[in-house]
Amino acid sequence: MLNVVAIMGRLVADPELRTTPQGTNVCSFRIACDRNFARQGEQRQADFIDIVAWRQQAEFVCKYFQKGSLIAIEGSLQTRQYQDKNGNNRTAVEVVANNINFAGSKNSNAGGGANYQNNSAPAYQNAAPARPAAVEAAPSYSAGNADDFAVIDDSDDLPF
Repeated sequence: MLNVVAIMGRLVADPELRTTPQGTNVCSFRIACDRNFARQGEQRQADFIDIVAWRQQAEFVCKYFQKGSLIAIEGSLQTRQYQDKNGNNRTAVEVVANNINFAGSKNSNAGGGANYQNNSAPAYQNAAPARPAAVEAAPSYSAGNADDFAVIDDSDDLPF
């Protein structure tokens, strides 16, 4: 059976690294993923997807991502059954991450702060206006004909 999920979104909260009683690292977090379609006059809706990362992937997420970071995840969809505090049966649907990658710029994913709230103007807005370069005329090429090409002798053995 095929069970492959590829999703990109922004972390809703800072991820937290936990450890199982057996010593395995695990990190559960949620991402917000915008829907592709928005009705005219309405705001674009977002879906909130639960993600679970294990071992080195969990460490990677906790070390390099924080709330608002853009993240790309490849994994598989998994469901699990549990009972809530009131004794009701519930089903959780999660993406179990196999591969996690940076999806934003280096500055927006840097650790140690909430850079997604950076209010400074982007670097391209602060740069001096570019001066137009001198325009050179493009070289003119005439159309070739079949006599312009040489025949290559390929009767020898290959060199590898």
